[in-house]
Amino acid sequence: MMLSRLITIVFLAAPALAQTVDPVIVQYQGKAEGKITLTNSTLAPLVVVVEPMSFSIDPDGRAEFRHLDSNIHLELSTMSVTLAPRQSAYVFYKVSSERLPAWFTIYSTFSAPKHGAGIDLRIMLPHTVYLYQKEHLNPAAVHIGDVVYHPDSGKIVCDLENGSTNLGRIQQVDAAFTRGSKEEAGGFPLLPGSPRHLEMDWKEKNLPESLVFHFDHFTVRRPIIPSDK
Repeated sequence: MMLSRLITIVFLAAPALAQTVDPVIVQYQGKAEGKITLTNSTLAPLVVVVEPMSFSIDPDGRAEFRHLDSNIHLELSTMSVTLAPRQSAYVFYKVSSERLPAWFTIYSTFSAPKHGAGIDLRIMLPHTVYLYQKEHLNPAAVHIGDVVYHPDSGKIVCDLENGSTNLGRIQQVDAAFTRGSKEEAGGFPLLPGSPRHLEMDWKEKNLPESLVFHFDHFTVRRPIIPSDK
């Protein structure tokens, strides 16, 4: 007898074309009430199972997931949904935390209603929630090391750290040359007390001159130092 094979694909940022979760990231201050839109764009029915998970982020930006932290109190309107072809449905939730800031992800796993011989494909898509503290992240709490450009690899590299107990988010990072050349990198959270290693590509011929970090409520600019190696 042929054994059933299970393939699980995890998307941390971009949703799959045939199944979507919207929105992908939300930010609230304190407690919140929200909703997730689950969409099945295929021509076959799908079952969606939702599961909340806490996570931490290592310096290279990789998320490490675990069971939902006990200080986060989450109420979901449902834990599973059956979607007909080309149908959407909502999952509503209420959330609060004994400690702020707090953050977690609600993963929605899309799969076929019946699993038989062959390949069972399951798609996991995230809805990530950040509950902010009342005070904004202070610019003085963000420690940014030397920003170095390595011509051999075409990489701009730096290390930064959030030295406070507050949550912050970098919305975008820009590498720029004064005469107009520019490269952009996407945003990412800067969790309390956490370091982050940043590498971004520079494809222009001119040497980059500055790196600009666009936070939620302030901007930090650092000069770029060419590597001597």
